[in-house]
Amino acid sequence: MGNTLSSKNQGRDGDKDSLITSASNNVNEEYKQAFRTTSYMEILNKVHDHLDDVHSAAASPSPPPTQNSHLSRYLLDPHQESLINSISDSSNPNHQFLANYFKVSLEASRVCESLLTNIHHARINHRRIKKVIKLIKRLPKGSNPSSEEYRVLHENLSSFASRRNPFSTMDPGKFHKLHDTHEVLFRELTTRCRKISRRKKMIKLIKRGITSFLVMGCGAFFVVLLILLMHCSVGLVGVLGLVMWFTMAKKIQKMRRKCDEKRLEGVLVKLDIAAKGVYIMINDFGTMSQIVKRLRDEYERRKYLVGVCVGKGKNEMLKKVVREFQMRESWFVEELEELERQICLCFLDINRSIRLIISG
Repeated sequence: MGNTLSSKNQGRDGDKDSLITSASNNVNEEYKQAFRTTSYMEILNKVHDHLDDVHSAAASPSPPPTQNSHLSRYLLDPHQESLINSISDSSNPNHQFLANYFKVSLEASRVCESLLTNIHHARINHRRIKKVIKLIKRLPKGSNPSSEEYRVLHENLSSFASRRNPFSTMDPGKFHKLHDTHEVLFRELTTRCRKISRRKKMIKLIKRGITSFLVMGCGAFFVVLLILLMHCSVGLVGVLGLVMWFTMAKKIQKMRRKCDEKRLEGVLVKLDIAAKGVYIMINDFGTMSQIVKRLRDEYERRKYLVGVCVGKGKNEMLKKVVREFQMRESWFVEELEELERQICLCFLDINRSIRLIISG
């Protein structure tokens, strides 16, 4: 019997594992599908084209054109600054919530732009390490580099060690501050959505009450009016009552128009989209902060090893350090690509949310 129970429990555990694996596979598949969309590829191509242009401009003797200074201007469509200006002067409190969302998403896009620049600099600096790895690979097994080869190796390693860590500007404090800003706005938007939803329900009840009142009131009024009209002496009273009733009915209709349920529904949809957009940004930047931390730590580790290697200047130490870099080469490149993908997805999510708000 113990064996039977054990097999049943194993079966249940197996079912749970298969469900978890299935759910994980679904998420991974959705994640991969996002990278295959035309919009994602357009953003990725714009990123590479812009950074290549900036790199070429920096290498040329003439100063780079100012129009290429902000990558986010090319990746955001529509751009938030024009949207913020169009509603910032509005006295409607709901417009202020949307303006806050546009401001936060604009700030998020600028952080993404900085991270893309960091990735670009990391790749440029990493070319030094790649040169060193290739040089060591070409050496015959067991042999040491010649004086010229050693000079080239030392030059490339010294150049790498002297460069600043590109990810040092994005310390954890900046990500925490950004996360707190997103959390506050998310709470404000969800609270506002709940208030509008409750108001919608209240308006529905008021409308039903007004409709019932009008139906019952009309019936009662015309019965009374009919009785009054049967007596000629009070006919004038009936006519005055009729005028009063229609005046009251007009006021009620005007009040109903003020309680426009459809207008509130439109506002609720826009605020709900903004809240979901902020929630997605929270997740996106949570993932990015983890990748940036790994890259920052790895870069500092590499700088330390290179510094030791350059300082001691021994062939065995040099080979050992290069082997270490070679072992982690693919991991480092993949991490840079993963961070770039997350940033492009963040731009894609921001653009999609803003388009939905505008069209909603």
